[in-house]
Parts: sequence; C-alpha cells; structure tokens
Amino acid sequence: MDISIRRARPSDLRRIAAVEDAGVALFEQHLGAAVLAGVPALSARATSGAERDGVGTLLVAADDRRLVGFAHVVPHDLHAHLEQVSVLPAYGRRGIGARLVREAMEEARWAGYGVMSLCTYRDVPWNGPFYAALGFTEVSDLEPFQRDLRAHEQALGLDDAGVRVVMQATLSRPTRRPVSDH
Repeated sequence: MDISIRRARPSDLRRIAAVEDAGVALFEQHLGAAVLAGVPALSARATSGAERDGVGTLLVAADDRRLVGFAHVVPHDLHAHLEQVSVLPAYGRRGIGARLVREAMEEARWAGYGVMSLCTYRDVPWNGPFYAALGFTEVSDLEPFQRDLRAHEQALGLDDAGVRVVMQATLSRPTRRPVSDH
C-alpha cells in the first residue's frame, strides 16, 4: 500500500470530517464510554474540510482509493499550531500519523516558522507519548494564544477526560522542499 502525503485538494474536503469522526471509537475504547459521554466535545461531529480549507495548511494522506488521514496546521502569532491530526483507525499504527506530523513540521519550516505547538492529552498513547517521540515537549510557560486555546478547551470540558497539555517543537532550518500540490 502506497500512501502519499500532499496538500488537500477541493475534492478531499468532503472526506476530512469522516476521517476525524472515525477516531471517536478509539477514545471510547481508551477512556471508556461513560467518560466520552460526559465530554460532548470528544464525540461531537468533526469540523468539515470546507471549514478547514484556506486556514493554514491542510495536508492529507491518501492511497490510490481513499483519503486515510490529514493534518491541519494554523498560524498563531509566530507559531505554527498543529490543530488536528487524524488517521482512519484501519490505517493506524503504520506510521501515517508520524509522516503527517513530520510533513506538517517541514511545511511550517518552509513557511518561516521556528516553533510548532499543539494541545493534546498527556497520557493517551496516540497523543502525548506519540508527539513526544516526534520531538515535542510539554511547555508550562504558555504564549497568549496557547492560554486562549487551553481556556477554550477547558470551557468545552476536554479536561474532564484527562490531563491536557501544550507541547511544542523547535523547527530547524528546511532540509528539503515541502510536499507538492499534486
């Protein structure tokens, strides 16, 4: 199976939400149905690809038949912020998520950003530990936009499902050209 990482095309946008929604079952298995039910934001329908289009960078992972994952990076101040990474569970544990994050980091480097941040669950295996393995570290001295993001998450009740943290990685100078639009 050959998975390519590329910028999202208009035809991809209608498939984005389904990829993100498919991950709800993984949270239910890990956190338990009762916890998930108590945090409506975790089981809410995902943002459509059209709502993500044109805001930052939207990358997709696709094989010759379907879209299997995506990464969405939005600009905040002098940081690139990894807003969302999702991979269809059937394609999980194959390195696709890591490839998406690395490509997102490379795109951000080429765009001139020196730092990429994200908000995540510290103890969910495909969240905090996954990002730590990719070079992200927890930060406690938050930038104003990060404080605002965390306050919004708290208002949504996301902290009720586990410890939420901000992580970031320093982006080095570009090593190659970013992914193509093709």
